[in-house]
Amino acid sequence: MPDSMISQLVAHVQGRVITPEDREYQIARLVYNGMVDKRPAVIVRVAGTDDVVAVVRIAQEFGVDLAIRGGGHSAAGFGTCDRGIVIDFADRDRVRVNPVTARARAEGGVHWAGFNQATHSFGLATTGGLVGTEGIAGLTLGGGVGYLARAYGLTCDNLLSAEVVIADGTVHTASATENEDLFWALRGGGGNFGVVTSFEYQLHPVDMVHAGVIFYSIADARTVAEFYREHLASAPEEFSAFLGFHLCPTASYLPTDWHGKPVCVVAGVWLGDPAEGEARWQPYLDVAPVVGAMVQRMPYPEVNTIFGEGLRSGLHAYWKANFLSELSDGAITAYLDFGRMVPTLQTSVHIYPIDGAVQRVGAEETAFAYRHAKFSPGIACMWDDPADSPANIKWVRDFWTALRPFSEPGGYINFMDSDDQVRIEDNFRSNYDRLATIKTKFDPENLFHLNHNIKPVAPKFSTFHAAVS
Repeated sequence: MPDSMISQLVAHVQGRVITPEDREYQIARLVYNGMVDKRPAVIVRVAGTDDVVAVVRIAQEFGVDLAIRGGGHSAAGFGTCDRGIVIDFADRDRVRVNPVTARARAEGGVHWAGFNQATHSFGLATTGGLVGTEGIAGLTLGGGVGYLARAYGLTCDNLLSAEVVIADGTVHTASATENEDLFWALRGGGGNFGVVTSFEYQLHPVDMVHAGVIFYSIADARTVAEFYREHLASAPEEFSAFLGFHLCPTASYLPTDWHGKPVCVVAGVWLGDPAEGEARWQPYLDVAPVVGAMVQRMPYPEVNTIFGEGLRSGLHAYWKANFLSELSDGAITAYLDFGRMVPTLQTSVHIYPIDGAVQRVGAEETAFAYRHAKFSPGIACMWDDPADSPANIKWVRDFWTALRPFSEPGGYINFMDSDDQVRIEDNFRSNYDRLATIKTKFDPENLFHLNHNIKPVAPKFSTFHAAVS
């Protein structure tokens, strides 16, 4: 890497410029997925938007790879690169809440735990991640599936505006009234169009919720899955729960002799009248014998801690995703076949509901195209020992293959791995061509390619400034 590039970064950036010669480099270069072992030439812990502008321009000038690390949860490892530059938002984690307008502005390095705590102080929330350590940036740009989706839509449906540094290093606001095409693309199109330095969200009245986490023997999983399918179809949108398969974790409400055994789980929230909370969860306590259950009122931010335990950074990870228009009998059979073979305690196989408010947004109103789908399944395998990688990757791929006959062609990009680039057009369906046109306008040379990449139609840098002016 040219010394002149490092010198320019040091001269133009207020934040920390970390190179391999620095003591903190070996820690700073690590990402969430322990299988991803890359060595960037420099990591820039940006101090603000001006730093992002400087780094983008320098990356363009020297023609190096540029990776963007928000919350750092990318299982695909898109938050780093070899011999290039990493923009790291680790020092940009402020959240400002306006309770009068029910809006929040959050910087690109915010995690959902911090966001939820800030908004909870005012009895407000928006659809966010399923564990608190997830970053708001990647989740939002990929769509944003969460506990509040049935009631309030995807995270991207609650995005009101974004500050974006595009490929030529200029700063733009994207909203319903400014740079509308860019705003459309950001809502589900991933990190293809620029570096989002801050996000403005619509908030909703969510304070205490009635949460439920109920575990069953794998022997009763078909009964539970069929009931879940029928119950959710008529349940109010204030009720949201996912169906999952795990190895039984350790928890005070779970018998120790079940630890490590295959189990089925239903987990979620009731957002409606507190007096109805117990009754809303009772059908799931009655449908089959219960291994253990926690059904109680809790602050909404605590819900995001239930399945985050044990998911430390550095585990090896390999993920796959589909969309389901229905939870068919065939899909249930595939889940039972592979759910009883979950390989590790850290692995989660979840089927998230995305009906209700999610489906009231048209397929072409945002980049997130699967508005007709009812479920967003994710197979998230995680493990400690690198020697287990071949077997665990094979298990995920075989599982995904077994689900394919019952699934839509595309999947949720936030649950996909780096080898899913071949599915990119399927993931965006009829929106792909429009996304490619917008990509050409804002990033004609594909500077932002370390993502589930939408390639420019016909890069022409000479017309770039005129196109975005």
